[in-house]
Amino acid sequence: MTSKVDVEGAFLFEQSFARVPYENYRKVFRSSQKNIEREFGAIQSAVDDVSSTLKTGTAKKEDIASAIDGMIGRAETLKRKLSDLHESAGKPTQDVIRERLQHMATIENLDSTADSEYSKWADKRLDRWLVDWCLRHGKEKTAKQIAREKDIEVLVDLDLFSDIRRIESALSEHSCTEALAWCSENKASLRKVKNTLEFDLRLQEYIELCRSNKQHEAILYQRKHLISWQETHLVQIQQACGLLAFSAGTTCRPYMRLYDPSRWTSLIKLFRRSIYMLNTLPSEPLLNLALYAGLASLKLPACYDHSTKNVDCPVCDGETGSGSGIQGMGLGKLAEEVPSSYHANSTIVCYITKKIMDADNMPMAFPSNGYVYSREAMEEMATRNNGVVTCPRTGISCPFTELRKVFIS
Repeated sequence: MTSKVDVEGAFLFEQSFARVPYENYRKVFRSSQKNIEREFGAIQSAVDDVSSTLKTGTAKKEDIASAIDGMIGRAETLKRKLSDLHESAGKPTQDVIRERLQHMATIENLDSTADSEYSKWADKRLDRWLVDWCLRHGKEKTAKQIAREKDIEVLVDLDLFSDIRRIESALSEHSCTEALAWCSENKASLRKVKNTLEFDLRLQEYIELCRSNKQHEAILYQRKHLISWQETHLVQIQQACGLLAFSAGTTCRPYMRLYDPSRWTSLIKLFRRSIYMLNTLPSEPLLNLALYAGLASLKLPACYDHSTKNVDCPVCDGETGSGSGIQGMGLGKLAEEVPSSYHANSTIVCYITKKIMDADNMPMAFPSNGYVYSREAMEEMATRNNGVVTCPRTGISCPFTELRKVFIS
């Protein structure tokens, strides 16, 4: 029996896969548009000057020829700039978009998950998710090595995360320059979603000037960069003005919070949320999101009880903690984020053999304490111990013949 490929379900994870190169090409388009507007504006101005000169009858052939040469020169300069931009950024980005769309189109032509092409596609997707996980956790060398060995460089966002790491590194060194440059490049998109990252960065630069006792520079900076935000951040700006009268060692709580170095950590988190949002990247690694679905179908309260832990259950992946509980590690830790599953019919697993108990391997209960184990496990134990079975959890023994069958409905 074969399963039909769930194309829509697979594409739920691929929004950022297509969006990242699209956003990159938008930047190329905006740069081209700015160059065109600037050069065409200058050409139009030169045309108007020549036209007005001709109307007054004071035009000289040499001046007109010189003006036309200037316009031709600007047009040629524009052509060269657009060509260079296309070759350096436009064409490579188009190639990435083409490769990614072709990769996504592959799954649309498949009918069954049993198809060998689907296995290849799924393996490549898993490789992409592993690279994504490595990039999000700062393992850039490992990510590049996987991408190179699997030949998927165009299918992963190495450049994007390289920019993220560079800007976050600058913020960790208390520099807002790179982050502000990124805000400038994406000003329209950030304004559209009412993102306040630029204000927070400007405010932090103002705070650093106050911290260094550069009150005059701080006042000038505030007038230039903060006052324009007064419609939406007036209260914060007013509070920031008070920093001019308080040094970094103040014990006044409102200003202590503004001087708190932990604001830099908050800025790093805010920047990452902002760049993820613009590129429709989820806050969690794609590998985690894919695992959540499977873990949610397996998770039970028993998974976090040491006495009922099953070594074959991914959710039970953990180490013994204090008391009888279990501290989730690995997949067990990841499963803490998902809700427990709902099963209309319970599945009983033998504590000893870890096999499912059913009509062919019925549960057998000890008469004294009610603990249940599979018939297969009890028969094997009875054979070794002259017909006597012992409960491994309580140490109580009894003849095999005294065990009660438990019927499963």
